[in-house]
Amino acid sequence: MYGATAGGVVAAIAAARQGLRVALADPTEHVGGMVSGGLGRTDVERQETLIGGLARELFARIGRRYDATIAWRFEPKVAELVMREWLDEAGVTLWPQWRLAEVERCGDHIEAIVSDNGDRLDAHCFIDASYEGDLLAHAGVSYAVGRDGQSRFGESLAGRVELLPNHHQFGVAVSAAAQGGGLLPYVQPYAVIGPPGHGDGKVQSYCYRICLTEDPPHRLALTEPAGYDPDRYILVRRYLAALADAADLRHFMGIGQLPNGKVDVNSGGPVSTNLLGASWDYPEADAKRREQIATEHRTWAQGLLYLLAADTAVPTRLRQQLGRFGLPADEFPRTEHWPPQLYVRDARRMLGEYVLTQHDLQADRSQRVTDTVGMGGYNIDIREVQWVAAPISRFPDVFDEVLTEGYLSVPVPPYPLPYRVLLPRRDECANLLVSTCVSASHIAFASFRMEPQFMIAGHAAGVAAALAVESDSAVHDVDIGRLQAILRTQGQILEP
Repeated sequence: MYGATAGGVVAAIAAARQGLRVALADPTEHVGGMVSGGLGRTDVERQETLIGGLARELFARIGRRYDATIAWRFEPKVAELVMREWLDEAGVTLWPQWRLAEVERCGDHIEAIVSDNGDRLDAHCFIDASYEGDLLAHAGVSYAVGRDGQSRFGESLAGRVELLPNHHQFGVAVSAAAQGGGLLPYVQPYAVIGPPGHGDGKVQSYCYRICLTEDPPHRLALTEPAGYDPDRYILVRRYLAALADAADLRHFMGIGQLPNGKVDVNSGGPVSTNLLGASWDYPEADAKRREQIATEHRTWAQGLLYLLAADTAVPTRLRQQLGRFGLPADEFPRTEHWPPQLYVRDARRMLGEYVLTQHDLQADRSQRVTDTVGMGGYNIDIREVQWVAAPISRFPDVFDEVLTEGYLSVPVPPYPLPYRVLLPRRDECANLLVSTCVSASHIAFASFRMEPQFMIAGHAAGVAAALAVESDSAVHDVDIGRLQAILRTQGQILEP
């Protein structure tokens, strides 16, 4: 397994329970990805009835730490501890700080993966559970990055989005003009963003899901971060000025309650912990550039928290709202109490045996999918992609004002996840399964991309890997009926 995300943990457990010897490698020291990296609210959002199998078992194991049957909301430290104990219990060997550098192949098979310091891991079967899809890319498997155009898969929701009102849009006029000419940092000229429906390869914005606490014994003040530059937040200041007395914390972030006085901070509104445009290079970047991008997002969020909590230009009520929170002294000790995992909402997407699209998510459910290995059902959810300087007519003048572009939220009914979306094309690789960067259009991935669904896919991938090893066959030739029978026995939900 490559990628100790929660989906990777579940895949490793699933394979180990089928009797395989399993190694789980990850380039960090962190285990659990976003589930133990600040996203303590889990984003189940009314999909609880679709979450079964090992994904549900993880939430139940976490729940026992709170004397509850199940926990959909939890502290990051508890989630990581539970996953580490679970891996130990299953006999999975964890390889931390193991960064992929090379894939050794023989014909249509991967023989080994090699780290950047020369460590080599041989295996009969491999699973890519990373957020970035690094293993599939190194293996030469086809993939895509960013927004598809409407014509690529015939999807009405694809591509550049209309600049329409929504709760992630500016509802007040905010100038895009920088002092001395030009535009504010990260703001794109309207002339370059292309027409609606146009595919541009851009990924949605990233952020950190920040864990804060109200508990005084464990609360560390939101102090001025090193290198803080007030000029970086001109857009925030202009938005605050335009909102005037109406300014509220909800205009900048969403707060989700967690146990023991902690909260999960998500992006919210048109200026937030998201840093629009800063994510675009990340999927194809090398390790050094990715670290620079992560730092850019981290310092943006740290500076935003400090500004809103302490700057006298911020309305007193808003400062008081945020000022009661601080970083938790009992979370993330290895990274100075800041989450270690950047929220990589989408990166590479495999183009495999079957490409999941908008049509699959909205299909007539009388059309049965015969190779279902789990269920999805979260909204098609794309966060803002870019800030745009839109020419707004305010008679008798036209002004460049900042609008957000890219946000999309469309409900879908529960839909089946075909086994084929985990498979590379047969002629490209015969012993690789992909459980996070699955074969999907950008629109379909925007629904699939939630952590419970990564774990559901990971469960299926882990069992399938074991069946492929047992029968000495390609992952494409796994007995689907047997795979489904095992998954059902283990509690996986294969129909709504």
